[in-house]
Amino acid sequence: MNIEQIYTGCLAQGAYYITSNGEAAIIDPLRDTRPYTDRLEKDGVKLKYIFETHFHADFVSGHLDLSKKTNAAIVYGPTANPGFEAVIAEDHQIFEIGNIKIKVLHTPGHTMESSCFLLIDENGKGVALFSGDTLFLGDVGRPDLAQKAANKTQEELAGMLYESLYNKIITLPDDIIVYPAHGAGSACGKNMMKETADTLGNQKKTNYALNQPNKEAFIKEVTKGLLPPPPYFGMNVLMNKKGYDSFDEILKTGLKSLNITEFKEVVQQTGALILDTRDNTDFAKGFIPQAINIGLNGDFAPWVGALIADVQQPILLITDIDKQEETVTRLSRVGFDHVLGYLSGGFETWERSGEQSDTIQSITADQFSREFKIGKTTVIDVRKESEYAAEHIAESYSKPLAYINNWIGTIDPKEHFYLHCTGGYRSMIAASILKSRGFDNFTEISGGFNAILKTSVPKTNFVCLSKTSI
Repeated sequence: MNIEQIYTGCLAQGAYYITSNGEAAIIDPLRDTRPYTDRLEKDGVKLKYIFETHFHADFVSGHLDLSKKTNAAIVYGPTANPGFEAVIAEDHQIFEIGNIKIKVLHTPGHTMESSCFLLIDENGKGVALFSGDTLFLGDVGRPDLAQKAANKTQEELAGMLYESLYNKIITLPDDIIVYPAHGAGSACGKNMMKETADTLGNQKKTNYALNQPNKEAFIKEVTKGLLPPPPYFGMNVLMNKKGYDSFDEILKTGLKSLNITEFKEVVQQTGALILDTRDNTDFAKGFIPQAINIGLNGDFAPWVGALIADVQQPILLITDIDKQEETVTRLSRVGFDHVLGYLSGGFETWERSGEQSDTIQSITADQFSREFKIGKTTVIDVRKESEYAAEHIAESYSKPLAYINNWIGTIDPKEHFYLHCTGGYRSMIAASILKSRGFDNFTEISGGFNAILKTSVPKTNFVCLSKTSI
């Protein structure tokens, strides 16, 4: 028996590849199936089952393409109602893979169909729990994502999650290894550990949700402080539940090379969004007007989902050389299937042709420290509220990037302001969006708060409640 966790950092997502005696199972696969099919061929094993812990909201699973390529059955827990052929398991149903067994534990709460899968070895001992979004390390799945579909309040779903955890999971042996679907950085929870596997015994000791005195206390703690889910979540759920186009076809369309004339024609005809995935420092020096910068070397896919939001949005790409396939792949993982091609030769080709370009005014933290004046300098901090609360520039405004579409209308375009995040990745995203909406009177601080910390700019860990809007 072999268990392999295939962890994708950008999505903070864990898929699982399990083999035993010539047969295999895969749990919660990503959209691009080639890594799995290559591995199956290399290991000389047959994929028997594709287990889905629930209808995922934060990524599009690879279950459909993988099933078509391998003839493996797709398995969901009770109450699931997908728009394609699948096995809808009963609670406690057993599936055999080689010499091992996987037992379905229906654990509603995060969603109604949410299920965990208990792996039982050849000796009949439970050794691993693939807990999906029911149980994370340090946290549990948020109970607010399936409210409308389930016709229940988040409190009602949290109550169901309590029953699932306390009646079916906590009762399992302490030495079982917990393999969750997500880790720190995922929007599916609020308090996840950076580790990606742990013993159930340790979770019983350290996980706040598993240490509540009663159901009422559990509901209160689990629903406290939940931020609004990213807007693309609902669209991803529908794709996972109803079906989607083949990834191979999406890749073929997205990898269409366009010269400058063709590129401009597609923008004119389709209203495509120009997505520039280069490093933020390169983008600042020059970019195609109206382009949005979300760098590939960061939390690319989640930010695309949060800020572009509509998975039907046509997209044209500006990438570094040889990064087109990676970009299209990572976009497809969160359901953005309408990439119409990329500019051949990238921005350098555009620049050499003499086409109009734009830039972002950016300065170093040292220069900012020389220009900063208490009471006279306006600073916008686009980090998360929690980062701002921990420490921030005195008299700065908290304007998280995730909510830019809400707060951008409150900014006075005539008043100059400085813009920063932690290191520059998020502030350049914000800067590109501001530029595309006609804002020019601002300066981005290169290196962000990490660089500002090394200067004499006054900082405080006091959250000034009056500084929440401009």
